[in-house]
Amino acid sequence: MKEVALGIDIGGTNTVFGFIDKEGICISEGTLPTQKHADVEDYLDELFSSINSVRNDLPYQIDIKGIGIGAPNASYYTGTIEDAANLRWKGSIPFVELIKKRLDVPVYITNDANAAAMGEKVFGAARDMNHFMVITLGTGLGSGIFANGDILHGHDGFAGEVGHMIVRKSGRECGCGRKGCLETYVSATGVKRSVYKLLARHNGDSELRDVPFNQLTAKMVAEAANRGDSVAMETFTYTATILGEVLANVVAVTSPEAIFLFGGLTKAGDILFDPVRETLEKNLLSIYKNKIRVLPSGLSDNAAVLGCAALVWNKM
Repeated sequence: MKEVALGIDIGGTNTVFGFIDKEGICISEGTLPTQKHADVEDYLDELFSSINSVRNDLPYQIDIKGIGIGAPNASYYTGTIEDAANLRWKGSIPFVELIKKRLDVPVYITNDANAAAMGEKVFGAARDMNHFMVITLGTGLGSGIFANGDILHGHDGFAGEVGHMIVRKSGRECGCGRKGCLETYVSATGVKRSVYKLLARHNGDSELRDVPFNQLTAKMVAEAANRGDSVAMETFTYTATILGEVLANVVAVTSPEAIFLFGGLTKAGDILFDPVRETLEKNLLSIYKNKIRVLPSGLSDNAAVLGCAALVWNKM
């Protein structure tokens, strides 16, 4: 019987799960929409129905040693999800307790970006690092910080919310209820909002001008930028500049040896990475200059699920 960890990555749009062995190989995986159910119990019923279906289709038996979950506003200490801005379920959700009712194995939950950081440490490009940071760029912006060889959880399990650092006073409305948070500018959603800001400012041609907001994706913006669309290119420069400025401040607190950018937005490639690196270096305190590398994640396409499963294997 093959030993596996079940990794569950709960994103603002989709939930992805997979069975991961000790070597970081994804044996099988599945997905379902996160926002379909207003009631978390209904969501979990569908999730475990999908998990069992995928499990039953395997050609051999598996032994699930534990479950690792990455979710917005998840507390490693209490096992709860607390008022996540990008999820429908509000209040304090006893998520680990609800999971264990469905499958009684060890369950670990943390911020989705912390899970990504653990994945980078266990399976990715940070195996030999004890001080690094992972920035996840998806529907929102998450961050996982490794310090002295372990995730920085803080006293209550909620440390590392870089995405909710305020970067523009009285700026864009955020799902958290405040204004001007970093993730309203630097995320897939933030990129879309920036495109329309710049389209309103410029009269020139752009292939994005006639695309309705609800049909526009960050991938479309990245592809347009790589084709030389001026509005798309300016959007990525604007986005990367804000991120680089914030990272320079975070470096002053955490002093990492590397910052990994992770998530769908990073597929934009150099049009994102180059201005982030340039802006970061320009704004660093002199004692940090030429020391901090900005790198793509070393994980595969199953990166988010690998990170969640790493929470289990790190305890074995």
